[in-house]
Amino acid sequence: MSGILALIRTDGAPTDRRLIQSLTNLLAFRGPDKETVWCDGPAALGHALLRTRHGPESDRQPLTLDGATWIVADARVDARADLAAQLGPSEGTPAAAPDAELILRAYLKWGEECVDHLLGDYAFAVWDRQARRFFCARDHMGVKPLYYAHVGPWLLVSSAIECVRGHPAVSNRLDDLAIADFLLFGFGQDPAATSFGDIRRLPAAHRLTWSAKGLDVRRYWTLPIEEPVYYRRDGEYTDRFVDLLREAVNDRLRIDRVSIFMSGGIDSPALAATAAVALGQPTSPDSVRAFTFVYESLIEDSERQFAAMAAEQLRIPIQYCVLDEACGCPPPNDSHTPEPFAALYGRDTERRCYADMAAHSRVAFFGEGPDNALLYEWMPYLSYLWRRRRVGRLAGDFGRFLVHHRRVPLFSTIPRLITTRLGRPEHESVFPEWMATDLVHRFHLRDRWREGKRTPESLHPVRPLAHASFQSPLWQSVFETLEPSYTGVPLEVRHPYVDVRLLRFMLSVPVVPWCRQKQLLRRALRGVVPETVRRRPKAPLGGNPDYERVRRDGFPAARPTERLATYGAADMLSQAPLGTVADVEAKLRFVALSRWLYELDA
Repeated sequence: MSGILALIRTDGAPTDRRLIQSLTNLLAFRGPDKETVWCDGPAALGHALLRTRHGPESDRQPLTLDGATWIVADARVDARADLAAQLGPSEGTPAAAPDAELILRAYLKWGEECVDHLLGDYAFAVWDRQARRFFCARDHMGVKPLYYAHVGPWLLVSSAIECVRGHPAVSNRLDDLAIADFLLFGFGQDPAATSFGDIRRLPAAHRLTWSAKGLDVRRYWTLPIEEPVYYRRDGEYTDRFVDLLREAVNDRLRIDRVSIFMSGGIDSPALAATAAVALGQPTSPDSVRAFTFVYESLIEDSERQFAAMAAEQLRIPIQYCVLDEACGCPPPNDSHTPEPFAALYGRDTERRCYADMAAHSRVAFFGEGPDNALLYEWMPYLSYLWRRRRVGRLAGDFGRFLVHHRRVPLFSTIPRLITTRLGRPEHESVFPEWMATDLVHRFHLRDRWREGKRTPESLHPVRPLAHASFQSPLWQSVFETLEPSYTGVPLEVRHPYVDVRLLRFMLSVPVVPWCRQKQLLRRALRGVVPETVRRRPKAPLGGNPDYERVRRDGFPAARPTERLATYGAADMLSQAPLGTVADVEAKLRFVALSRWLYELDA
C-alpha cells in the first residue's frame, strides 16, 4: 500500500514543487516509510511508501523508464509471470520487477488498453509528456481507492480524500445528495460521488484520461456473464477451487507474516489455512495470527468459541478484540474520517486491535465474498436447465444433492420461502420522516429510498442476485472503511475472495449442489478445520449490538451545527420512538453525521 498523488496544470503552467511536497506530506498516514516528489512543467507526482515486505521494493516511485513517461502507483499486480510473457522478451521484463514497473511497461506497450492486460488490486497515474496525456485507472473490483478533483486549471488525483482536500482550490462544499444517501442507506448510491462537491471518486473498473480533448472517464471492464461450468467428477470442482484460492492467497502474500480477520465461520479459516501452508507454518511459528472481534455480554455471540476451535486445529495464535468495552454513550469521535462513518461504538477498541494487527504484519486478510458468490439461487438455476431441456443434468444434480446434503432437495426450502414472502420482515425500516423536508423534496428522496430497497436487476440467467450483488456500491464502503483513513494505522487489508479469477469460478459452479450452504467451500475444508466448524450453519449475531446499546442507554447526543440543519433537526432523537433495528441504525447515522460535520467545521 502506498499513498499516491498526481497534479496537472491543464493550462500548461508549471507546478509548484512546494505545493506538491505539502500535499504529499498529507499522505504520510498511508505511507510512513518514504516520501518522494517529482515535477516536470505542468505535471507533478508524489508518492508515500508503506513497505510491506523485506527485500527489493517498488520504492523508486515516481518511476520512469525512458525519462518521458512517469508513473505513481498503489498496486499489487497478480499473475506476474503471465504479464511478463505478454510484454515479450524484447521488453526484458522479469516477473520479479516492481509492480509499478510492470504497469508502466504495460502502458508503454499498449497505451490506455494496458488495463485489459492487468490483474490485481491497483490505482495508478501516468504522465505521458510526449503525448501530453494524463492517464489513471482503478482495479476491477475497486479495492484500491482513487479520488480526483478538476477545479479551474487544476486536475488533482490521489488515493486519499484528505490529500485532495489539502489543495487550496478544492472547497469544503458538500454534496447534499451523497450525504442524503449516507443517511438513508449508510453508503453512497452513486459510485462516482463523494461527500464533497468538488471531489469525485473514480469508480471500480474505470479509467480516466486527460488530454487536449479534455477529461474522459469510462468503464473498461464489467463482471462477465458466463455459463455454468460442468466437470466430470465432483472432486474437480473442489480441486479447482483450492488451486484458485491458493493462487489468490499467494499473490496477496509476498510477505513472511499475515494477520487474519477471523470469524467463527468457514470463509476466514480457509484463508488462514491456505496462508499457513504458504508460509510454512508450523515450522515458521506465528507467521499467521488470527484476530477476532467478539461480544461477551451485550448480545449472544458464539464467534469466540468457533474461531478458537479453528485456530487450535490450524495451530495459529488468536487474539480477541472485545467490543463490549464501549458500552455507554460514546464520546465525540477523536479522529476525523474522510467521509461520514456510521460506526459510533467501539471505535477505540477497534483501533487498538487494528494497531495490534499492524504490529504483527502490515498486511491483513479479510474474508468477505463467498456469501455473495455462492448464493443459493436454486430457482433460476432449475429454470435455466429446464429451458434448455437439460433433463439429464437435472436428474444428475438431484442425485448429487442427495449425496452431498443427504436430504430431499427443496423439502424445507420451499416452505421457508413461502413464509418469508408472506411474512413482514422483523426489522423492516420505514422512510426517516425526520429528514429535512427541503432535502427530501429537492432530491425526491422517497423515490430514491424505494428504488434503493429494490432487488438489483441482473441479466445473468443463472446467478442474477449473486452477479448483481458485486455491482453494489456497498463493496466500495467495505473496502474503503478498512483503509488507514478509518482504521488509524498503516495496515493494508487484502481481499483474496474478490480475486477476479476466483470470483468468476465461484459464480460459474452449478448452484446445485455447490451453493447450498456454500457446499463448495465446506467440501474443500474437509480435514482442514474441525468438523464442528465445517458443518456449522451460517449464524448471524444474536442481536444487533448498537440497537441493544440504544435500548439500554438511549441515543447518544447529536452535535448541532449550522450545516446539520440542512439534513435534519438535532433534537429529533429525543422526540422519536425507538423503532426497529433499521430505524435505530438510521438515527445513529444522523448522530455520526452531526459529529463529522462538527469536526469538519472546527
